[in-house]
Amino acid sequence: MPLTDRDRAILDFEAEWRRHAGAKEEAIRSDLGLSPARYYQLLGRLIDTTGAQEHDPMLVKRLRRLREARLHERAGRAADAR
Repeated sequence: MPLTDRDRAILDFEAEWRRHAGAKEEAIRSDLGLSPARYYQLLGRLIDTTGAQEHDPMLVKRLRRLREARLHERAGRAADAR
């Protein structure tokens, strides 16, 4: 399934957001018209698609790596809590 314009906009925003002045959450609302929660939901789903991988492989690889690190960190904390 090919990427939509919104999908490409989300990926492009994530790749370039540090260039935006102000807080990322504010930029998400103003640039994309999405709530931050919805943005992160969509981004999380997007990085698992072939289309996203083809659009920006370095970004997708970095985001997948970050997600895996967070999951391992949470799993470690859960195991420590037992």
